[in-house]
Amino acid sequence: MHIERIELYHVAMPLIYPWRTAYGEDATIDGILAKITSGNEHGWGEAVPFAAPCYSPEWAHGVFCVLRDWLAPAVIGQEVDSGDDLASRLAVYKGNPFAKAALDTAWWSLESRRRDLPLHQALGGRRSQVDVGADFGVMDSIDDLVVGVGEAVDARFQRVKLKFRPGWDLEMLEAIRSNFPRLTIHIDCNSGYCLDDKALFCKLDRFDLAMIEQPLGHDDLVDHAKLAKEIDTPICLDESITSLDRARHAIELGSCRWVNIKPGRVGGLTNARAIHDCFRDAGIPCWVGGMLESALGQSFCTALATLENFTYPADIFPSSRFYHQDLADPPTVLICGDDGGPQLAAPGTAGPAPEPVPQRLEESCIRRAVVEI
Repeated sequence: MHIERIELYHVAMPLIYPWRTAYGEDATIDGILAKITSGNEHGWGEAVPFAAPCYSPEWAHGVFCVLRDWLAPAVIGQEVDSGDDLASRLAVYKGNPFAKAALDTAWWSLESRRRDLPLHQALGGRRSQVDVGADFGVMDSIDDLVVGVGEAVDARFQRVKLKFRPGWDLEMLEAIRSNFPRLTIHIDCNSGYCLDDKALFCKLDRFDLAMIEQPLGHDDLVDHAKLAKEIDTPICLDESITSLDRARHAIELGSCRWVNIKPGRVGGLTNARAIHDCFRDAGIPCWVGGMLESALGQSFCTALATLENFTYPADIFPSSRFYHQDLADPPTVLICGDDGGPQLAAPGTAGPAPEPVPQRLEESCIRRAVVEI
């Protein structure tokens, strides 16, 4: 396809309540939207690196500038025939996976529209619905958390993920496990600890957790491999897996037994699919994570989650969980699966794919740029 015009938007989406993790607190979610136009067709993409470089080295303003000044000019006026072709054209620019993801997801959106295929089918997905889990950040009190987890259990979520950080750790986990002894639980540390905390992680084996997500450094593989040999609970990598090469290295080192794949963190759907295939071939199961995207970005996560090696309920949330009004329409809504548990339908199977609502986009937009022929 011939890339004729790219529109970029830096948006800030206010949350209903703050999202608290080991690396900080966010009251708004800052993301980047990209709209690629080719002929009479267009496609929207989204990447959400957050306002500050705390989850990863990238941040929203920086991503916007990289896209405006370097990445978009590199592909404008070019014939881009595949996701791999796009990645190749951008490869000279090192790193910056969130910036590349904004263009990659827009390309896939445009490609699926051009082929008149639902996105999950264009990606090679094997199913049209995906299971989702319930996630809980650091809350005002453990009692509030117990109530929230109880509501998730009543809603028949298959698993619950708990943010875990110093001061919100063993006591919190004791309360949840004692109240919900048979619930599938895992914790997410968001790189909040180091190998010197090995004794703490040894204590977690008794809680029968499904996994411990990213306990150590955000770019570490070696120490995770050392920790994996010392504890029984499986380690899941998130922040550390940013590329196909990093995936291969994690496999060689034995750094993990699970992997969370987020399209934004790995450079988009093209790389996400390749990383999925790499871990599938190594016999390591995966699951899809999200970055509190709008319904637009969540539609990419849902489509990705239809691939065969995503076997654990995804981190994809209904719009009403975090936003009074989603930036995109239609909003993300849960459906009831055959077993009664919450699921999401892949985009294109239950109505049109989400796109930003112009008025809401205008209201949330911090800065905008257009790159065209």
